[in-house]
Amino acid sequence: MKLGTPLTASATKVMLLGSGELGKEVIIALQRFGVEVIAVDRYANAPGHQVAHRAYTIDMTDAEVLKALVASEKPHFIVPEIEALNTDALADIENSGTATVIPTVRAVQLTMNREGIRRLAAEELKLPVSPYAFARSEAELQAAIDGGIGYPCFIKPTMSSSGKGQSRITQASEVKAAWDYAATGGRVNQGVVIVEGQIDFDYEITLLTVRAKNAQGETQTYFCEPIGHVQKNGDYVESWQPQAMTANALKASQHIAKTITDSLGGFGLFGVELFVKNDHVWFSEVSPRPHDTGMVTMCSQRLSEFELHARAILGLPVDVTMTQTGASAVIYGGVDSQNLSYEGLEAALSVPNSDIRLFGKPESFARRRMGVALATGKDSDEARNRAKLAASLVKPAER
Repeated sequence: MKLGTPLTASATKVMLLGSGELGKEVIIALQRFGVEVIAVDRYANAPGHQVAHRAYTIDMTDAEVLKALVASEKPHFIVPEIEALNTDALADIENSGTATVIPTVRAVQLTMNREGIRRLAAEELKLPVSPYAFARSEAELQAAIDGGIGYPCFIKPTMSSSGKGQSRITQASEVKAAWDYAATGGRVNQGVVIVEGQIDFDYEITLLTVRAKNAQGETQTYFCEPIGHVQKNGDYVESWQPQAMTANALKASQHIAKTITDSLGGFGLFGVELFVKNDHVWFSEVSPRPHDTGMVTMCSQRLSEFELHARAILGLPVDVTMTQTGASAVIYGGVDSQNLSYEGLEAALSVPNSDIRLFGKPESFARRRMGVALATGKDSDEARNRAKLAASLVKPAER
């Protein structure tokens, strides 16, 4: 791989579509290799906007606007980081030879729509999944539940992230509210929701899976140590690495992750979400990009998930070595504000082996993720306790 110099005719150019806190870290990782980065998002002054060479604010679901920006900037690689994209436009761009979409256009189209990825995993690849059905009306949703899904169950938009539009319901009286929330809470309203039966699992993991070239230039699949996490309302609140699991469960998890990522193809890091009970593993979801639960790798691995993604995109060898047990805990905004400030950083950073990342988002909401605390420890319990303590000591407030 030949890499150029940014802001010159030789520059290797990468365009990120979506430039939140995860994209910001990818941008920094790319820039360490001298890559010229263009950050695009739906709102101004997004975290990635603040560190990229150039920044744009556009409606990425508008095909013509997206194509015009790509034609103007002429990136070598396009890296989607959010769901609200016009994937047909990305297909046209890649088919024209203008740029390479990471990992592939097909992967982006399938994973940004829960219907596509669930049908691929369950019906084509025959991977174990929870019971599911798709509904295009409230009546269809009720019929699917009554027809075998049962209660409790989860109702989700087919296109959303970070728990938006997701509900867990336990009785028929909750169906209407769950349908309304799912139909309006997704990044893109597709008019269809997925209902999933609840699995009796012990814990859930994210298995960060990397498709990259090795030192010999051959495509190889690498696995980071499994990451355990806690979610509330579909949104992660803490994660830790490693998650203890049996050898058989780990083997099954790696088999599922390799099967789904081999099918999606291309290069990059994938966040594969799995449910685990004893030695049994079920596929849940996959993201073709760094995962929010993987922020723990900023303190636990030699190379973070963002550095792994950057290297894989550029065709460079990767190293998934975990160097120490780590944990992360979310820092929420706590208030709705466009003028947020933070106190308590001195106390938070006094927690042993801790660190703080504040994302710099220009607008806060009570439950918006505005930062993350990181910590290491002799075991996952110590690391988790330290991360949660550090997060609790950071006090966001209206300035």
